[in-house]
Amino acid sequence: MPLRKASDPRPQISQVTPPAAIAGGELQIRGKGFAKAERPRVVIGDVTAPLIIGSDSFVIARVPEGATAGELVVENGKQTSDSWACDIGVLIAENLHPVSNPGVDSFGNIYSTFSGSRGQKVPVAVYKIDLHFNMKPFINELMNATAMAFDTQGMLYISSRYDGFIYQVTPNGNMSVFIEGMGIATGLAFDHEGNLYVGDRSGTIFKIAPNRQIFVFATLEPSIAAYHLAFGPDGFLYVTGPTTSSFDAVYRVSDHGEVEVFYRGLGRPQGMAFDEEGRLYVAASISGRKGVVRIYPNRQADLFLSGPGIVGLAFTPSRALVVATTNALHRVDVGIKGLSLSR
Repeated sequence: MPLRKASDPRPQISQVTPPAAIAGGELQIRGKGFAKAERPRVVIGDVTAPLIIGSDSFVIARVPEGATAGELVVENGKQTSDSWACDIGVLIAENLHPVSNPGVDSFGNIYSTFSGSRGQKVPVAVYKIDLHFNMKPFINELMNATAMAFDTQGMLYISSRYDGFIYQVTPNGNMSVFIEGMGIATGLAFDHEGNLYVGDRSGTIFKIAPNRQIFVFATLEPSIAAYHLAFGPDGFLYVTGPTTSSFDAVYRVSDHGEVEVFYRGLGRPQGMAFDEEGRLYVAASISGRKGVVRIYPNRQADLFLSGPGIVGLAFTPSRALVVATTNALHRVDVGIKGLSLSR
């Protein structure tokens, strides 16, 4: 950013947080000279953003529908600030009903559920969004598709909280039952040895070996549903289950099944993903701000992305982040590589 003289009348942005957002998210902008003559105006790309708070040194702007990845500026009448680069999500699919992370295959195709309410039969259970963002039905005959996970061979696994089955799906959409009897089956995750872990809404986590032998791996408190699972680079299984508390935790489970609190202080933590540097991203709220929370290996946390109704997320091979809300998918070009399953 170029240096300016002290008498420069233009607004000056010193910080925008968080670094990313989707429509409906809130950006906090700090600086000076925002309201020299009149109420400040924030423009993202070529769309004016509604203001929640506007003062001379601090502005909170809501990301409007139609804003795309681009430059943010603050205007104070006739003067305009230098632009500030923002990672703004682009809507890529809507009229969906995901309840956990989207799936992303090794080619970058994206998969999303239309889960429906318990016992509701929907016309399409899973949609596939290709690299051109064309959305097509992928799986039809499945009740209450819940979580998804890919193995290293490119097979997709889907849990059903309706029948407790885990289904295995080939890349061309042929579906078969992989395992039965998983209770109210929710979260799914593979470890680096090809074992599949299945969360039950009662708090039990099952481990299914490649030969389909089933073990009870760990048990959380009955009030904690093992709704979302993710493996970290440390070999621990990370677990979230949202409750009505605003001080929920991310749990982690050792390879011996020992459960501990990894981080506490989130509101309704849901889907998770790790990047290659070992940072954990959780769909949750922190300090009253909703979106995607980033938790560092030293257990410090900040809001990475702002947005309402986020239930899951996944990194793509092109270093983008796919964010799932209760009814849509957004793509955010964050330039971060996700943790590889085969690592």
